[in-house]
Amino acid sequence: MSDTPGKPLRALLCGAVTQNFFDLPADAIGPVWQATGEMLKGVRDLPGVKILGTLDDDELMVGTSPNGWPWTFYIMADMPDHATVVAACNLFRTTAVGEHLLWKYMRVEARIGRDLTIPA
Repeated sequence: MSDTPGKPLRALLCGAVTQNFFDLPADAIGPVWQATGEMLKGVRDLPGVKILGTLDDDELMVGTSPNGWPWTFYIMADMPDHATVVAACNLFRTTAVGEHLLWKYMRVEARIGRDLTIPA
């Protein structure tokens, strides 16, 4: 992790859809996707966050993600500090889906590092 003041942390948010999502009746899936969109906008809109890239594995992976890799989707971002990475993860805990919260249907793990410099 970067200890340099003012230098952003490189963060990879790894998200996985859980079995609870797949157990939903078809008419209950829409609200989960709407809440997912809110959560993604929430990550993007956190102060100082710069989204570098995203990857959605949904076309080549069907069903739940096993524990650990592979994940369903990834967000790579520069974040100003550790607290902002925590705030991004907390969006899974605080985004409402009806009477539940998003973390009933998805899980997240954050990896923090630094940018890898590729020699010229």
